[in-house]
Amino acid sequence: MTMHLAQSLASLQLDPTASVPMFRQLYEAIKQTILAGTIGPGMQLPPTRELASQLRVSRQTVLNAYAQLMAEGYLSGTVGRGTFVSASLPIAHKSRLHGAAAKLQLLRPLSARGQCFVGPQAVLNYHSGMPKAFRIGMPGLDVFPFDVWARLEARRWRHTPHELGYGDAAGFHPLREGLAAYLGAARGVHCAPEQIIITSGSQQALFLIASLLLSPGDAAWVEEPGYRGINASLRAAQAHVCHIPVDDEGLSVAYGAAMHPDAKLTYVTPSHQLPLGVTMSLQRRLELLAWAAERRMWVVEDDYDSEYRYTGPPIASLQSLDKAGCVIYVGTLSKVLFPGLRLGYIVAPPALAEAFAQGKAILDRHTAIGPQMVLADFIAEGHFSRHIKRTREVYAERRATLLDAIAAHMPDEFHIGPADAGLHLPVRFRRKRNDQMLARTALQHGIELRALSQFYNADEEADGLGSRVSGLLLGFASIPEAEIKRGVATLRELLEK
Repeated sequence: MTMHLAQSLASLQLDPTASVPMFRQLYEAIKQTILAGTIGPGMQLPPTRELASQLRVSRQTVLNAYAQLMAEGYLSGTVGRGTFVSASLPIAHKSRLHGAAAKLQLLRPLSARGQCFVGPQAVLNYHSGMPKAFRIGMPGLDVFPFDVWARLEARRWRHTPHELGYGDAAGFHPLREGLAAYLGAARGVHCAPEQIIITSGSQQALFLIASLLLSPGDAAWVEEPGYRGINASLRAAQAHVCHIPVDDEGLSVAYGAAMHPDAKLTYVTPSHQLPLGVTMSLQRRLELLAWAAERRMWVVEDDYDSEYRYTGPPIASLQSLDKAGCVIYVGTLSKVLFPGLRLGYIVAPPALAEAFAQGKAILDRHTAIGPQMVLADFIAEGHFSRHIKRTREVYAERRATLLDAIAAHMPDEFHIGPADAGLHLPVRFRRKRNDQMLARTALQHGIELRALSQFYNADEEADGLGSRVSGLLLGFASIPEAEIKRGVATLRELLEK
């Protein structure tokens, strides 16, 4: 045993206050030292008594660590001869030769398809911490009946359900029945339970659709500006993303037909366009469906927050007008219940339902069954419809608070976009401002702003779509009224600087 080795092991840092047992800390430290090549094959470790004395731990701690390392093949030894690093560990020798640089490089580059999953275009936003003004994409967690949900969940777990094996990839059938009934009554969606595939959120639904329906290089229309998550899914499927401008009536079918007539799929948010908030007109809906039927193009309808309309009943779905079987309806429970639930669904044309179910099985076998069972009960017992009714009232009050606060404190700053639906308010600046810089500054002052310009494709000028709209999306659904007022006051101060 060399002096260097004894010093190296004696310098190991162990924390007696940590939740990890001391012997596990020592085991991990010695293992990493071996893998890094600091201790080479065949080198002898200190006797257990000596190392225990140096580290000021009990001998049993060292014995347990050595025993675990021997069981895993890192060490070998016999009583009376000592403990040695296993001579049959080539990884230790290689690690010593290559050094830290080996940790910084991929063994080999990502595949061409793998490259489509990474980079700035594939980054999706996520939430951290408590909601604050003006976070978008979040419902009001303070309004959700967690007591009811907990009771339903506890009831399910009190009796071991037989559904805990591998289930139907398409989802828990009672949940699919409940969703079919709800969608028919509330959204005019024509479907049977067998057409519904439960997914882990709408993002998985979009990826599944793009993967199964598009070949590499196939063209797909998306709204410009629009939801960046669909761009990520389409690029992952190696599709050619075609950005189609949105006007006051919704996606411009005429532009798409003229510039990208061979598209195989289009993605739209017709009930409440993200981010501009417009509702696709009936004429534009019929125009899109006629073009899709003629050109055999799939239409993906993302109905992400259609339950929330404050100046009349919800607009009927695009799928309810479809006579050719070309509309694939995508829904999510993230905006009605909460995003962490990770439940969404596809309503597929009958001819596609089996294919989507098989594709879902390959992705993750099936979505977690527990939340599906609880949600099925939540719907069947009327809690779902009551929750939507209650949240619609609460969000309407919060929306009014935001509109009133803007009118009172910043009447000349914004052009207010459509405000009759959804969980957020789009506003455009009356004066030239850098919305992304403002959003970064706002975070330092405790409010969250989403810049409208971030919803545009980075290459929009090359596509000939004109300049970006500069403005903000101001979420209000998850924010109590007092916090909305404080947020508006902070925003006003930032705009006055």
